[in-house]
Amino acid sequence: MASFESFYQEYPCSYNSPLNCDRPFQTAQQMKGAKFCLECGFLATLPQEAEIKGSQGTYQIANFIGVRGLGRLYSAVQLKDKQPVIIKEYLLPNRSFNESETQKRKETFKRVGGVSLADSRIQNFRLVETKEAIADQKGERCYLIIQGIESSQTLGKYLIEKGAMTSLDVRQVLNQGLQTLQFLHTQKLRFPSNQIQLGITHGNINLDSTLIKIENNQKFSIYFCDLAIWENLFIPPIIPQPASARPEQDLESLGLLAFYLWAGRTTNFSSNQLLDPRDNQQWPDTDSHLKQFIYRLIGLETLFESAEAARQALLELPQEDRSKSSVRSLPGSQEIKKPLSMPLLLLLILLLLLLGGGIWYWLWGRKTASPNQYIQWSRLVRNFSEVPNVPSGQFTYTGEKDSTWSFVLTQLVDSSRLRDLLTRPKSDATAIFDYKSVLSSNINNPIQSLEEVQTNKKDFAITSLVDNITDKLAKEAVAYDGLLVFVAFNKRDSNLANALRGQINLEQLRQIYTGKITNWQQISSKLPDLPVKPFAPTEPEAISKFQQIVLKNAPQDEALFAAKVTKLDTTKTQNLIRSETLDGRSTGIISFGIISKTSSQCTGYPLAIADGNSAIQPLFQKRDRRSINPSDDLCQHDDYYVDVTTFQSYPLGYPIFVVYPKDSNRLLGGSTFAQMLTTRQGQCLLGKVGLVALQPMPDDIKSYACKSVP
Repeated sequence: MASFESFYQEYPCSYNSPLNCDRPFQTAQQMKGAKFCLECGFLATLPQEAEIKGSQGTYQIANFIGVRGLGRLYSAVQLKDKQPVIIKEYLLPNRSFNESETQKRKETFKRVGGVSLADSRIQNFRLVETKEAIADQKGERCYLIIQGIESSQTLGKYLIEKGAMTSLDVRQVLNQGLQTLQFLHTQKLRFPSNQIQLGITHGNINLDSTLIKIENNQKFSIYFCDLAIWENLFIPPIIPQPASARPEQDLESLGLLAFYLWAGRTTNFSSNQLLDPRDNQQWPDTDSHLKQFIYRLIGLETLFESAEAARQALLELPQEDRSKSSVRSLPGSQEIKKPLSMPLLLLLILLLLLLGGGIWYWLWGRKTASPNQYIQWSRLVRNFSEVPNVPSGQFTYTGEKDSTWSFVLTQLVDSSRLRDLLTRPKSDATAIFDYKSVLSSNINNPIQSLEEVQTNKKDFAITSLVDNITDKLAKEAVAYDGLLVFVAFNKRDSNLANALRGQINLEQLRQIYTGKITNWQQISSKLPDLPVKPFAPTEPEAISKFQQIVLKNAPQDEALFAAKVTKLDTTKTQNLIRSETLDGRSTGIISFGIISKTSSQCTGYPLAIADGNSAIQPLFQKRDRRSINPSDDLCQHDDYYVDVTTFQSYPLGYPIFVVYPKDSNRLLGGSTFAQMLTTRQGQCLLGKVGLVALQPMPDDIKSYACKSVP
């Protein structure tokens, strides 16, 4: 399927993706009865209390939930019995579909929108249950009424929030998925038109069309939804229409889904392309039997004849190598018994890897934006004025004197300093937030701000150093901060950034900052014969996070760091690099600093950081939507930005928290302030001063997403 950004190009959307844009929702919120987006004319979301009439009842909209696949989701109730349902709204906008196409697709949707067993048995084969399919006779919308577990989390969202699954969990996903496919491919099924068909293909298995439900006993189940037979009806005619899916394609799609869950991501961070299962480095090494099984599913070895044959082979797989097994597992996930052994076809695998280009016959390598990546953004409160129950009074909060928060408060946002914007964020409320920084007596343990809150001297604090907070304090993440490691960067081919290929790993950093690597050639003979000159910034908070992440808080390494590393203000370090390069000298300086001080400069190149896996570069080139490399001109500051999704896996990234007392007798100024900062307006402001938002925003911080909030 083509990228969702290529859909509905007839509508001049600021995000170039009308379905995922938040403006149609804002229009519906601001103008009662509005049917079209004020900006581009695309269909607005349904308002609260809107009613949809079907053959089995009338349904009333409660709330807009977000977007999944090719439709919008709403929570609703059936008026007759007040039973909750989920409504998936599909769109046939008139600039993208002509009248004939619209009518044809509506009729087809009513015939095929949903399936059930032909003999009316009720069996749980983990397929989302559809109640009825409704087509708006006069409008440009269709509705699928859904019952059951529809509000469960998608696997795509699970992957973002929880990370990689263990091999045991992946086996469980495959077991359940193959059982559902066996049901879909072989049972007699009935469509809403009462047509009966022997087996159908899903045709649309991916991380966002598969839901995961964690049961009360902590076991999990997966459910398939969004079958291609009705989902694909809403692909605009100008987009190449998918061919009818075959059962073996369902197996391939399930195999790719399992691969992504096991790898813990869908993207190769070094290339910003989809992970390629032909690349052996992208696979975990905990379960070689599972790896070979997935190879067969996705077609890199002999395909299984059917879902039934694949499931039988899965149940017969030998157990994983427990000595390599990952620690984390979904609680309650069950092992699948695997008594039989499977021949090791290593030579065949190697041959197939060499010939993989010919075997890999479906469309691959396209870079598609997840249709759900902005759902969390769409659910945020829009601005400060909409935050409810703001207490009255003056609240004094704190942070370390030389902390990230102290610095970003001084930064300008649209001609005003952030501190001024946050002193009285809600103009119609009497809450005033006054910031007073403190200086810890122990520079190596800068937690004076937390002690100020603990002893009731301050109402709350903002800090990233929360590892040892007491159970009397609560914390809420409001943004991400992080450290960027930089080396000399100039246009000469011999510069250090080029020689390092734009990256470094944590172990190399540890050895550099403890004096064990003193010449760059100790890392590689290909690097220049140049003394390493390590510097560190002056912010205690940044040093503390570096020691925690890179030095693992090892006392001996911390002592070596303190003795051998020169501390210098980040700007002064950059000036020193500039001075040496202007003098024509090769400089071996390496330093690190907080994002807000290091991302908007071009004297030092921010290196990608590796932690045992591929190096992660969180700075992206704006035009091509790819990670930067040493050939980019970083002096064009508007040409790159921090990619939020990538940053969530960046080894030197960490959250910034609002920390406040749990004591209910103290007014919750800290909790309210955290609510303010996690509105869209708050996230945009923090992004503009060098912090990283908690969730992806449409485009980057200079997009309409931020310009549209006060």
